[in-house]
Amino acid sequence: MTLKATGSRARPERRVARATLAAMVQQLWFLRHGDAERGSGSDFDRKLTDRGERQATAAGAALARLGIDLAACYTSPRVRALDTARLACRALELEPEQDAALGGGFGGDHALDLLRRHGADERVLLVGHEPDFSQTVFELTGGRVDLKKGGLAGVRVEPGGGTLLVLLRPRELVSLAEVGR
Repeated sequence: MTLKATGSRARPERRVARATLAAMVQQLWFLRHGDAERGSGSDFDRKLTDRGERQATAAGAALARLGIDLAACYTSPRVRALDTARLACRALELEPEQDAALGGGFGGDHALDLLRRHGADERVLLVGHEPDFSQTVFELTGGRVDLKKGGLAGVRVEPGGGTLLVLLRPRELVSLAEVGR
């Protein structure tokens, strides 16, 4: 704290430490795939709609705008998630890596295994599906979330658990992505 002179009296000037999400350590970021086409074909091969592509692009731009420095991106091999990861990672200058477990049956133990591949202060983006992501966030934090298509949840991972940092809906990601344009 420093003193700031105002007229004849000095008063303390409060310097607000700018706590950003990027300053926090050991984080998992969960991005649910964007809106996908309905289809009678294989669920594995469902593609993103135009809306889903916009959601994915906005998610990447929002993460970049927030200054989230990601060490890696792991994605489900399902087409809609893989395309979401590719579009989001453009703004993040990352190349997504496929992980079969993210395609279904994913959980907290596997999420922590992926995070352990990286340093103690690293952040990792996971792109996948419901209900796996909501369940994984619950396993890590004890909190129930409703992760919308194209939505994002950030979790700080700590010994013995985790803390939900943020839960963003697609429209909030679009707003963040457009700030300062």
